[in-house]
Amino acid sequence: MDKSPDAFRTISEVAEDLDLPQHVLRFWETRFPQIKPMKRGGGRRYYRPDDVDLLKGIRHLLYDHGYTIKGVQKLLKTNGNRFVSAIASGDLATMEAIMAASGEKETAEPRVAHAEEDEVVGRPKAKPSGRFFGFGGSGDDTPEISIGKSSISKDDRALLQEALFDLLECKRLLDQVR
Repeated sequence: MDKSPDAFRTISEVAEDLDLPQHVLRFWETRFPQIKPMKRGGGRRYYRPDDVDLLKGIRHLLYDHGYTIKGVQKLLKTNGNRFVSAIASGDLATMEAIMAASGEKETAEPRVAHAEEDEVVGRPKAKPSGRFFGFGGSGDDTPEISIGKSSISKDDRALLQEALFDLLECKRLLDQVR
């Protein structure tokens, strides 16, 4: 027998529904204060339907759109829980209403407060190219390698971020097979 749509869900039910390990949900609780499952005896978590919708939105932004945790935190802070929940469900009317209520022009991209120049939020800033971190370029234009924080360009940092997301997705798929 299936539960009512308004019923609370256990962490195992939510993890199975979102195709994520339970420890990821617990980790997200530490990073997103908006996720507040009800806790009962023995620390058992029960997620409300709104919590599940928010988790779906966060998962969608992190895994499907390539947002960083910091980027999703800023998006939640700026646009609110309903906006992120609407992203996961594909509810364009709610997203547009929230954007209109906040006084923003209706745009396809959500606004992010004070995004730092070198932080990847939303889409990678580097344009796809035939090179990979300076390797495979044409001729002698290979940059000199140096040690230090400023040695990685913004484009290379974005490429590294893309590679990290790809590796995390591969790991998630491998974990499913096991």
